[in-house]
Amino acid sequence: MKKLQDILYKVHLREVHGTTALEIKDVQIDSRKVTPGTVFVAIHGEQSDGHLFIQKAIEQGACAVVCEKMPEQVNEAVTYLLVSNSHEAVAYMAHNFYDEPSQKLKLTGVTGTNGKTTIATVLFKLFTQLGHTCGLISTVQNQIGGEVITATHTTPDAVSLNALLKKMVDAGCTHVFMEVSSHAIHQERTTGLHFAGGIFSNITHDHLDYHKTFDEYIRVKKLFFDGLASSAFAVSNLDDKRGQVMLQNCPAKKYYYSLKTISDFKGKILDNGLTGLQMTINDKEVHFRLIGEFNAYNLLAVYGAAVCLGEDKDDVLTALSLLSGAEGRFDYIISNQLIIGIVDYAHTPDALENVLMTIRKLRKGHEQIITVVGCGGDRDKTKRPVMAQTACDLSDKVILTSDNPRTEDAGAILLDMEKGLTSAAKRKYISIADRKEAIKTSVALANGEDIILVAGKGHEKYQDINGIKYPFNDKEILKEMFDVLGK
Repeated sequence: MKKLQDILYKVHLREVHGTTALEIKDVQIDSRKVTPGTVFVAIHGEQSDGHLFIQKAIEQGACAVVCEKMPEQVNEAVTYLLVSNSHEAVAYMAHNFYDEPSQKLKLTGVTGTNGKTTIATVLFKLFTQLGHTCGLISTVQNQIGGEVITATHTTPDAVSLNALLKKMVDAGCTHVFMEVSSHAIHQERTTGLHFAGGIFSNITHDHLDYHKTFDEYIRVKKLFFDGLASSAFAVSNLDDKRGQVMLQNCPAKKYYYSLKTISDFKGKILDNGLTGLQMTINDKEVHFRLIGEFNAYNLLAVYGAAVCLGEDKDDVLTALSLLSGAEGRFDYIISNQLIIGIVDYAHTPDALENVLMTIRKLRKGHEQIITVVGCGGDRDKTKRPVMAQTACDLSDKVILTSDNPRTEDAGAILLDMEKGLTSAAKRKYISIADRKEAIKTSVALANGEDIILVAGKGHEKYQDINGIKYPFNDKEILKEMFDVLGK
């Protein structure tokens, strides 16, 4: 239990109505979770405005309310704290309430458009292999040592995030590896956290439904690095044209990795096949289980961060050579007829291009590449035609299908994708809205040694349709169809 005045450290208060000498049992942004002794922080969310639920929170026992505008009805028994930015306020309050957990951990943040999950997951596996007790906060799952916790967001809200970090401290974790999304940075979910270091993977067009412009998306990503301490490290991709821009004015110690340029952590691909990558990293030759040029970059980012965190270079490379990547990231199975089925989370044009270019390089001869791909509903519509054209440009056959339509009509999303197709591309594709039927069709079209890519959902175990998450697993469906069709 804490005093309200003690958890207000660094919070910028405009007005205080009532006493701050209250005993506080909890901090919440969800009125449904409020119990007696809770501070309720009203924030403007993407779906709703917490200010509309202040009265409900008080009825459930909130003893204090943090808000950006005072409610018309004021309860004299409740303390009201007026702030300019509720997102920032709750981040500091949660950090203080949970005893500043990030100060007791070596917390490394990973941001960028593609590669965040693989980099964070491989770092978690690597440091666990090196004997550390670690935490993972990622799109796929959160982990505290061996305990797996289902993830609902790439980066949790500030209260859930600090509560999770506190659990990691209590479990004896020394290192935590965390994906940091642009939404989280913009909504200040990571404000107040102490990062030992940050990693930049790359940046391409994504989330423009939220950020509106690419320049704004870049600006928000850069805020993460601007906020690092001078004692921290920053590792960035020098081959990305914004890799140096991202670290401009960053107070942390700067390091770069690359395949194409002289850098602190320099890699070279010697061989890239279905058995993995043969590479040199700073002139040391190693074989890795991960596949593809994009994973060569991910491995360099992991190696660089591990060295910055004080690990022995040779120990890092030895352990890295034994590790696999994240679930649903270039995750492949081989059928009885030697058809290769690959499931990947690629849901941006750049990620899809990277995966398909990797597959093309893995081809030994004239095997067909058959791609099953869709686009999510209620998300950036501008990438839909680009995704479809990219798939057709780099595949022999394409099946456009439903992804997570959410509240949109799946057929309308497919029409948006089809709008971008050239006349040559139109000869390569068919549209099948039912995702299971689309995967079945891809298997029916495949012959021995052909390669099927099922893109967009990766690790997800559901399909989101009109607010209901129906069980759906691309990899399991692919396996099932190999059996059903005798492939």
